Amino acid sequence: MDLNTVLSRLETGSEEDIEKVLRQFNQENSHTFTFDQNEENLRSKVCQSLVTALETLVQPCCQRASLEALRILSRDRRALGPVATREGVLVLAGLAQLHTDRADGLQDDTLTSEQERVVVEALKCLCNVVYNSPAAQQVGADVKLAQSLCAHLHAARAGRHEVGLFSLRLLFLLTALRPDVRGGLQTEVNAVRLLTEVLERTLHVSWVGPYEAAAPEPGASPISVEDNERVMEALKALFNLTLTATGEEEGQQQQFRQMVGILRHLLVLRTETEETSEEAHSHAVNLLSNLPAACLDVLVEVPVQGGQAQYQGNNMEAIQVLLEFLEKRIDKGSNYKEALTPVLSLLTEGSRSHRHIRRYIKTQVLPPLTEAKVRPEIGNTVRNKLVRLMTHVDMGVKQGAAEFLFVLCKESVDNLLKYTGYGNAAGHLVAKGLLAGGRGETKYSEDEDSDTEQYKNIKPLINPITGHVEEPMPNPMADMTEEQKEYEAQKMVIMLDELIRKGVIQPMGVRKGTLAPLEGILRQHTHESSGSDTD
Repeated sequence: MDLNTVLSRLETGSEEDIEKVLRQFNQENSHTFTFDQNEENLRSKVCQSLVTALETLVQPCCQRASLEALRILSRDRRALGPVATREGVLVLAGLAQLHTDRADGLQDDTLTSEQERVVVEALKCLCNVVYNSPAAQQVGADVKLAQSLCAHLHAARAGRHEVGLFSLRLLFLLTALRPDVRGGLQTEVNAVRLLTEVLERTLHVSWVGPYEAAAPEPGASPISVEDNERVMEALKALFNLTLTATGEEEGQQQQFRQMVGILRHLLVLRTETEETSEEAHSHAVNLLSNLPAACLDVLVEVPVQGGQAQYQGNNMEAIQVLLEFLEKRIDKGSNYKEALTPVLSLLTEGSRSHRHIRRYIKTQVLPPLTEAKVRPEIGNTVRNKLVRLMTHVDMGVKQGAAEFLFVLCKESVDNLLKYTGYGNAAGHLVAKGLLAGGRGETKYSEDEDSDTEQYKNIKPLINPITGHVEEPMPNPMADMTEEQKEYEAQKMVIMLDELIRKGVIQPMGVRKGTLAPLEGILRQHTHESSGSDTD
């Protein structure tokens, strides 16, 4: 369908003609995502005409066709000028029944099926326009579009799937792209509480304790696809709203602890496919990472039921789900920075703050050693996989893996080296200023750091650099005379000296737990020694 024909009908045609032309245009371009640059001005004119027409069109079927066309054209950010105005945004908001001039919201039970489709298409258009246009984002902030969405969500308690889904998606986009909107939502409408209630309703949470949701019945149906989609959009919006959460404000601790209880419930529920379960768990992990670590005890302080993972009377089912999620992400072998670091950070902070969580995770990740025949990084256990990540090329990934293991070892250098070897841990110890040994700053309880008898027997044979017992190697100097040994030693000294003078290598020493140039250390030592001499 030619755009000039569409423009002509929009300007002169009846509603029936407009609907007919737009339906044909929509059908032909439903999967169009790239546009001819030569028609940019023409597309902009069509967008302007669509906005103008939507102010006067009265038939829902014609409104819907116009919104579908506008949604297709809004994929081209260069043509959005007429839509990304106050007038354009308010027209779309009105058709989405987002009343920016009053605090009430959409009443689901008053919508016909066709009117619902108009609301959904208007919300989809707003999502595209806000995502693609900074000008529209500014207008959305000015007219308090996010506050209207919250009123919309509050009123639509019964909920219609697509209306709720795209309302949540638009709220996510506004809070992601406009940091100033996040603060307004908290102070004006308490959006965190509202979205927590959305999660609670969608997941059908039934409370049996202050922060304990009733466990799903054996054989219960998995979360439906529609419910799961709304849950993930709500989690994404909550992630944005809790980015600066401290839990210090009045009532926040209780609110966050309730949120952890809901997220624990989500972790132990099933969805219809493994992929959707992993995606839901990913968003839950991201949100949990934002919340104060002091609230994470809610994950384990629920009664243990038959067959569930437990440790010293604490229910570890949710922690076990997180460990399985961690291993899945490692096994994928790609995109570690975005996919792996959030769950590593969450488990690290949970272990640092709650000893029962740390002790259980240590039994799963770093069980007592009974042998050391192979290097720590070789093998298929979670420990082996994490040790391999300690030398990953991405700094954030390797620091996250190393810090997780370090915390499981109660920030003891000796314990860390026992499980990883000095070679794998050296970079992390340098970064923390602990190359000479010692402990980190966190105080831990005195507990379970005892070696097995098998490990005690082989400990003297372990190479501390590689972390395993090496096979005896033949001595390359065994058949050399003393003169030959001296010649080889002198040859090596000459080669090292040449490398140092050319700047290829630099001699280093340990100062205050970290590496420093050896020349500076010696100079400082000489100065200190001469300063302490007396006659």
